[in-house]
This record gives sequence, C-alpha cells and structure tokens, in this order.
Amino acid sequence: MKLDNQTIEQHNRQFVEKHQRAFSYTAENIANAEEILDKLQQFNIAIPSWALGTGGTRFGRFSGKGEPGTLEQKIEDVGLLHALNRSSGAISLHIPWDIPQDAEKVKALASSYGLGFDAVNSNTFQDQPGQEHSYKFGSLHHVDPNVRKQAVDHNIEVIKHGIALGSKALTVWLADGSSFPGQLNFREAFQNTLESLKEIYKHLPDDWKMFVEYKAFEPNFYSTTIADWGQSLLLASKLGDKAYTLVDLGHHLPNANIEQIVSLLLMEGKLGGFHFNDSKYADDDLTAGSIKPYQLFLIFSELVDGMDARGIDHATGLGWMIDASHNLKDPLVDLLQSVEAIKIAYAQALLVDRKALKDAQQQNDVVRAQEILQDVFRTDVRPLVAEARLRQGGALNPVALFNELGIRNSLIEERGSNTVATGL
Repeated sequence: MKLDNQTIEQHNRQFVEKHQRAFSYTAENIANAEEILDKLQQFNIAIPSWALGTGGTRFGRFSGKGEPGTLEQKIEDVGLLHALNRSSGAISLHIPWDIPQDAEKVKALASSYGLGFDAVNSNTFQDQPGQEHSYKFGSLHHVDPNVRKQAVDHNIEVIKHGIALGSKALTVWLADGSSFPGQLNFREAFQNTLESLKEIYKHLPDDWKMFVEYKAFEPNFYSTTIADWGQSLLLASKLGDKAYTLVDLGHHLPNANIEQIVSLLLMEGKLGGFHFNDSKYADDDLTAGSIKPYQLFLIFSELVDGMDARGIDHATGLGWMIDASHNLKDPLVDLLQSVEAIKIAYAQALLVDRKALKDAQQQNDVVRAQEILQDVFRTDVRPLVAEARLRQGGALNPVALFNELGIRNSLIEERGSNTVATGL
C-alpha cells in the first residue's frame, strides 16, 4: 500500500484553516521560528524493522492482523509512516530476523518510498535454527572460545549486509550476564567481551560506527556484562574512535538521571545514538513520551546544548531510532505517536534560552533556572511540528488520516489475518 500526495492534501484541507490560526499564534511569539522549522524538517527518527509487528511479554503475545511477514512488507510499512509524518525516513534492520536476499532490490524498494537504511543490529541473544553453539550462557563473553567466535562471525556477517544496503553503523546489544552469584568471573567476562568486540571492530569500514548498547538487567538478573553507561563507555574508549555508547531510554535502573548521562557522554565525544521509548518500571518499551514527557524534554535539552557545544549536526551527528514493543496498540499508530512525541520534545529543547539559563546557573538562581525550563516545556509547540510536516507534504494529523483511510484494514485485506512479523 502506498499513499499518494493527493490523498494527503485532501486530508489536510479539513484541518489547514485551524492549523494556520494555531501556527500563526505560536510563531509570532518565537523569534527564531523559521530556524526551528528548518531543523524540524531535517530531523528524522529511524524505525526498527522489529517494531512493525506485535511485540509482547514473556506471558503472552497477542498478535495483530495484517502484520508484515517479509522484509519487503516492513519497508512498505515504514514507507506508510514516512508518507504520513515525513520524519521516518530510515529503517533499521535486525539480522537474522530480516536478512536481505537481494540487497540491490531491497535498496531500490526502500528508495521508492524515500527511505534509507539506519544502523544494522546483530542478534546473539537467541539461538537460531541450525546454529552450532548455544547462547544460553552468553555470546561475546562466553567461556567457550568457539561460542565467542560464532558470535563474532555473526556480527561480521551483519556488517557485510549493512555495507550492501548503505548502512553506516552496527549496533551490538548483549544479553550476556548471570542470574546467580558465582556463576561468572566478572573480570574474565568483561575481558572476553572486549576481545570479541575488538575482532568485530577490525571489520568496520572507515566511515562506520559501532554502537555499544547497555542494559541494567534482563534477561539475566544478577549481573549483565554491559550493565550501564560507564561499562559501555569503557569498552568504547578501549575499542577506538569508531566505537560509541548507545543509550536506550528503558535500559536503566529506576530514577536514573538519563539527561546527566547523555550530557557527559557528549562531553567525552562518545555518545553515538538513541533508542527512544518510555517506561514506568523498567524496560517497558512503551510509546515515547507517554509516561515521562518532561524527562524526554530534559534529555533533549541536554542533547541540544551538548551537540551545539561540540558543533554536532542535529540531524546526522547521532543515530536516532525508536525501540518499542507493542502488545496492545496497532504498531503503526504507536510509532506515529512516538515520532510525534520525539519531535515535540526536540522542538521544545530548541526554544530554551541558553544564554538566560547559563546566567541563572552562574548566579545559582535555582528558581529562575527552573522557570526557564518549565516555561518552555509548557509551551505548546505542536503547531510548529505540524507546520514542519505540512511543508514537507505530510499529514497535519497522521493518526487521524491512518484511521480515516482504514490503513490497517487494507493491510489485513492484502496480507490476511494470520501473518506474524519476524522478531520478538
């Protein structure tokens, strides 16, 4: 299914008059509105191929209907999202869930939807059919060198797929860890991981990045071998200039100050990218901005400040991607909501008066500093985000148009009711 411009334009006509009033009111109070609009139009968030179908929990998975059963159908779904919001211009593949059989054809299909390929992701947290060695007790940290070699070889294969597609980054997330005291020698596990990553790092093209992801717990519950940003940073620093830390918003212990983490990683030049989601308790993988919108804004405030301090391009300097799991909502609607929340937080961060905030900080004016941030957070920037989308040919109300067109029903008619997306 492919959306044409005429359909989107027709939809926009019913909202444009109301939108123009809201936009004019908002823009007249923002001195740099056009500059912000330009940045919003350039800012894209990659969609992960595994988030296009129903996710689930260890208790159950309630499959939806019309799920994309092939890589080609997943590209089609991301194309739908991008046509609606003009901010989802890349897809991130997880290998071996989504192995491109013909890279050139896959690239041509993606290009026809205006899509590119973001970071490729390896998978050593599951055993695959025909796999010689099991990852039950870990992969890159495993005590058995044969298991480690198998995991290294898989990552090298993923890099090759990425090169063929035009990707420029590899994301490595490990489920390696332990669930009981004494199960692992921590130093040996970390050293094995480092040596394995060094082997993978050797195969990175010169213009590639390696993103080292961390997670505090799950599936192991006593220790994880890359448990926090410090351990990821340590590995990235030892590996070299092409290695960076990747921050997943759900991969922290409760109440972690993520905005401080990203600030320091940017200061060290070692923040590589983001996986956006939201959580109430742990790695809940909920819709971005649905639980802690103020935290999302504060994170973006530090991101904008840190990127500007280092001269990093907002749109291309870091890897921006959603990582979510949908067990209740339509995945495509959830992704539309997440992208909208991310763009809103980014727009708000662009409004912060950095000079005034710096002055308040230098004077230890706690109240003024708080007011500067909260005033911005309470500013309704949705008309700015909508205007940026409108100028690029997107829908003024993407979720409304999705429902109005009955897109899910059309996908069910095309694919059937029993299709199941690959992945989790």
